[in-house]
Amino acid sequence: MESFSLILAIVVVTALAFDFTNGFHDTANAMATTISTGAMKPKVAVAMSAVLNLVGAFLSVEVANTISKGLVDEAGIRPEVIFAALVGAILWNLLTWLVGLPSSSSHALMGGLIGATIASAGVGAVHGDVLVTKVLIPAIAAPLVAGIAALLATRLTYSLGRKADGNASKKGYRAGQIASAGLVSLAHGTNDAQKTMGVITLALVAGGAVAPDSDPPMWVILSAGLAIALGTYLGGWRIIRTMGKGLTDLQPQQGFAAQTSAATVILASSHLGFSLSTTHSVSGSVMGAGLGRKGGVVRWSTATRMFVAWGLTLPAAALVGALAEYVTGFGSWGTAVVAVFLIASSAAIWKLSRREVVDHTNVNDTDIETEEPAGVITTAIAAVTPPPASGPATASEDPVPAFPSQATAERTPTTTTTV
Repeated sequence: MESFSLILAIVVVTALAFDFTNGFHDTANAMATTISTGAMKPKVAVAMSAVLNLVGAFLSVEVANTISKGLVDEAGIRPEVIFAALVGAILWNLLTWLVGLPSSSSHALMGGLIGATIASAGVGAVHGDVLVTKVLIPAIAAPLVAGIAALLATRLTYSLGRKADGNASKKGYRAGQIASAGLVSLAHGTNDAQKTMGVITLALVAGGAVAPDSDPPMWVILSAGLAIALGTYLGGWRIIRTMGKGLTDLQPQQGFAAQTSAATVILASSHLGFSLSTTHSVSGSVMGAGLGRKGGVVRWSTATRMFVAWGLTLPAAALVGALAEYVTGFGSWGTAVVAVFLIASSAAIWKLSRREVVDHTNVNDTDIETEEPAGVITTAIAAVTPPPASGPATASEDPVPAFPSQATAERTPTTTTTV
């Protein structure tokens, strides 16, 4: 059994707290489209996602090794550095959750780690080649690849189902959505749970509890899997609402295409050891699926806010991580100050969230303007879409939502508010 110091124990607990926030922050990646289309009830959806996240945590350790062995120099890291990195990641997760923006927990974690490492050991302690090839390039490529794949899959899905019976088609796609949502949850566990495993393993190496270049111990894998599963079950309802209703209105065919495309990209990246953002992948696939249906419109005002959050994630988390590392450098009292700041800030954010509660009872209610004008990209996609076949519209591309709850929501007048 590893020997633990007090600071090492604090780091492990803080890492599991980050893993918990990662779970509820990223639940939307797997279940937002399934919930928004009515394919599954909200509580059932997050329960299934939690179980599959736990299972996925045991399937691989490649991403964990990228974090613990590749991104930063183990020799220049102290447990306090890991603690400071986690503070930056947790606070960014909570802030973006508060405003309902699906940002990347992965990039928050890596940003915090990079900032704290630079503050402690200098720029040379960060492996720039790993940062570029396994973090930055996938960050740009993932939403593009997933979006294009989802757009093409949506077109193909509607084309193949053109002559299918409407009711049978809807039931089939509903089953397909549930299966693909499960696949995304499993993929999320193989990718995101491992990041916490990697951070804990890095802390154990830094604290001398395990040998350098060690794989994550079994207790680390189990605890990280349980933490992310618990967070997933509680559900990040604010982000689920944005992902499911805020970006575009999806039918079951589109939801199936989006989730399948995202899961494929995430699983492939996990196999290759890329520390991919599941949020970027799923968001890209949702927008691609929205553009793939005739008449589909992506709400670019929401997407723009989301893109800004993506761009700020790494530098913002790095700045907070660097400042936290600077304070912990004053000794035990500095670490205590940072810990109190983290707890107080988290409590304040939670209290602010109670002013407008979003949970499983109202997650499909939306105050987002549904008649946003088509932007340049939407117009360009529509320009190259083949004209519909002559004759009556088919059931598979009927713009009327597939489930009664959606139809009721669309008939209800909406108002526009600022999130």
